[in-house]
Amino acid sequence: MPTLPTSRPELRAHLLAARAAWLATPAAHAAAAGLGARLQQLLAQLEPQCLGLYWPLEGEFNAAEALRGKALTQDHALNAPPMPDADEDAGLDEDEEAPRSPTIWALPYAFKSPRRMDYRRWDGGAPGLKDECGIASSSGGPVVPDVVLVPCVGFTREGYRLGYGGGYFDRWLAAHPGVTSIGLAWSIGEVHFPVEAHDQALTLILTEKEAIMP
Repeated sequence: MPTLPTSRPELRAHLLAARAAWLATPAAHAAAAGLGARLQQLLAQLEPQCLGLYWPLEGEFNAAEALRGKALTQDHALNAPPMPDADEDAGLDEDEEAPRSPTIWALPYAFKSPRRMDYRRWDGGAPGLKDECGIASSSGGPVVPDVVLVPCVGFTREGYRLGYGGGYFDRWLAAHPGVTSIGLAWSIGEVHFPVEAHDQALTLILTEKEAIMP
């Protein structure tokens, strides 16, 4: 097994390069389908009222795209926000139960000074603006999700993640300890690194192969 870098910046760069190379292989497509299926099943069980997503960068799993899949129309599946062409006039038979309210979607909005993050309600369409870090976000009103999806550059089996170094998710999670946090990662990102004081353990980490619960 090759020796991994010990500093976080070097480890991050190593993992990003490895991920980029892996995403160019045939295995990556099947992995995306597997992770999407696991995520749909998990969210169908959790039934969040408000789901915090993220805009995917640098080979991250596209959770929003996966959740717009066919499984969302089946019983007990997570309801995505209605799109503009949704049929709002469809009626129900007398013996048919009304579906539960659609889950609210939200995207993070990061501020540079001071560094902080909140979530903005999102209709699932093309993001209308970028946050102060240049990442696509939403112009919707602020919300506090009860379940958040967190992208991982790397992760440990103890539930800690390596991100891009800004600390935005760690700060938000520290301020909202009751929220269910789901790290989304490719299995090739599993590593070991020393935990620092600001690191927040996630509720669980989901890969294309397994759910890791610390």
